[in-house]
This record gives sequence, C-alpha cells and structure tokens, in this order.
Amino acid sequence: MDASKRLLIADALMGIVQKARHGGPLLKIGLMATGGELGAEEILRGGLLAQEANPGVQVVAIGPRIPGFDGLEWMETPDCEVDVTAAVAKATTAGAVAGVVAMHFPFPIGVTTIGRSLTPGRGKPMFIASCTGFSGSSRWEALLRNAVYGIATAKALGVARPTVALLNQDGAGPVFRALGRMKEQGYDINFGTSLRGDGGALLRGNDLVSGAVDVLVCDTLTGNALIKIFATFTSGGQYESVGWGYGPSVGEGWRRIISIVSRASGAPVIANAIAMTAKMAAGGLPDLVASELRAARVAGFDAALEQLKPKESVKAIKKPPAVPVDAEISGVDVMDMEAAVQTLWKAGIYAEAAMGCTGPVVRVQAAAKDNSVDILRQSGFI
Repeated sequence: MDASKRLLIADALMGIVQKARHGGPLLKIGLMATGGELGAEEILRGGLLAQEANPGVQVVAIGPRIPGFDGLEWMETPDCEVDVTAAVAKATTAGAVAGVVAMHFPFPIGVTTIGRSLTPGRGKPMFIASCTGFSGSSRWEALLRNAVYGIATAKALGVARPTVALLNQDGAGPVFRALGRMKEQGYDINFGTSLRGDGGALLRGNDLVSGAVDVLVCDTLTGNALIKIFATFTSGGQYESVGWGYGPSVGEGWRRIISIVSRASGAPVIANAIAMTAKMAAGGLPDLVASELRAARVAGFDAALEQLKPKESVKAIKKPPAVPVDAEISGVDVMDMEAAVQTLWKAGIYAEAAMGCTGPVVRVQAAAKDNSVDILRQSGFI
C-alpha cells in the first residue's frame, strides 16, 4: 500500500474517532495568539476554556508557541504581527480552520462585524450591528446593510425571527423608513420596540441597557463603544470580562468568518467568541448573509440604497417672504434639514428648520403643511 493510500485511511479513521468522541466532526477554530494587552497567556487561557466548554471545538493557536499550552493545536509563526495576520488570512482562505478569533484584521470596505453583548440591565444578550469595519461607503448605506447583516447573524445563531430596531441617531429615521417600505414589499423584518412608554423602533439609551431587542442597528463607531462599555461594565474599563466580543465578519460576497475581540478582552470573552465563531461556521453564516441579501433585494433593497445616497448640496435659493410658521413637519434627518428647507423655498413655500421636542422639524404655515409634506416626500426627505 502506497503512502497516499495510508494517509487517506488514517484521515478517515481519525474522522471516525472524532465523531465518536465529540458526537460529530471536530470543528477547528483559529485563535490569534498574540497582540493582546493582557498577555498571550490570557488569550490562550480563553482557548482552553473554549475547548473545555465546547467538546466539538478544537482551537488552533496561530502565532509564536507559548510553553504550557500543549492542549491547543498550533500553527506556529514568527513573533511578528504581520506574519500572524498573514497566517490568519492563509488559514481561512485554505480552509485549514472554519473561522478565526483575532485581535485585528484589515477588512476591506464593505465588510463589518456584528458584535454580541450581555446587556447589564436585565442580563439579556443583544447583537450590535455593527462594531468594527465599514459595511458601506456612506453612513446611510452602512446602517441599511447593518440591519440585513445583523438579522443574518442572529439567524446563524438560531434566532429564527430576531426583533430589530435602530439606535435613535443621525440617519436612523431615513433608514427606518426604508426598511419599513421593504417590509411593505415583503421583506420579513420583525421590528422590535422601545421599552419606553411611547414605544417605536428607534431606541434610546434605556433600551440599550435593558436589551430591548435581539438586534440593535447603529453605526460601527457607536457599536464599538457600546461593546466596550458593556464588556467592562463591572471591571473598571481595562479588562473586558463579559460578552462575545465584536463579532464575526460579514459582507456582500465575503466568505471568511473572522471574529474580532479587543486587545483588552479577557479569557472569558475570548472563550465566548470562539464558541460563537464555531456556531456561526456550523450555521453557515456566509450563506445566510447571501440569502438575506437576496430576500432584501426582492423587496427593494437596491432602490432603498439609491434613495439613501447623500444628496448633493442645494445651491443657495432665494428665500420667500417670511410668514408666521405654526405647523411642524417631522421625519427629516438632521443632516438633510438645510436641503429640505431650500427645496420648499424653491417651490415658493416659506419654511424654517428647528429643533422640536422629539427631534429636528421643518416649520411652515399650517395652510401649506399638506403641500409641503407632499413635496418633501416626493423629494425623498420623508
């Protein structure tokens, strides 16, 4: 019997042994073994914790070997971040591991991560879409994509119809309306609601602490800050002890599952991140992202992206004669207020931008309100 046949038989026997020992095939998850502020030992301790809690997972440490962690499989590299990052990329591309947990990775524009944290108010887990990277070239595009990617990530973890809401921040209003139009056209989005008395799918700070929904949609910088706050809520800020980290990478056409944790993440968070990465791989996250995008496109996703493109600056238009303004129009994003007002001026309607008790408003004469609403709607402002 030649060597190649013996190797095939050995691999087959090893597969049988693994299935018998672990109740299924062994899933290999890579772990960047260097780069943390708490030391390599803390990172690798997270790897051992993950293996102990998840018998079907084999952690593959990627980096310079550290004595005392022979219970992990090793993919050794020089003690250099460039070499370690290159090894992570090679391992995921070649299929040597099903996913990787890393302190950093140079994602291209269009790829982001969906984090998961344990909210301190009621101890509920919540996905935060997104936390690192950029899913779109503009804020509005990114928020819309984050909603779709957040839903897909929750489904990969077994949440069949996750509740979804947006943080009430710049851009949330137009994106919420775009998602609402997609829902009317058949997209199966399950809007959650604020726990505050007036409800709604635009969440406040109270809702974040309580974990009001399964998936919170926000911009990546805000999501990054939220994950850090929740992870260090009881530790004083220097040790991330709670949650699942900054989450797996997602993007259109992106096939790698690379989950990010902070350089300040402790062993418990790293162990959770490894376990979640394994579940994302087993759940077919890249395929679910592609499937969710197809469903969104059938319901007008591309048209929504086009409408959400940043509007060009409106050239100065002569202001109509001032008249008393006693009616308010809400729903225009704060970034579009000047353009919205000048659009009404162009139509001969006097209008003013103002800040109402619930956010920015356009003020007009009551007699001109209905016509003004029609103009702003046709122009894509509301």
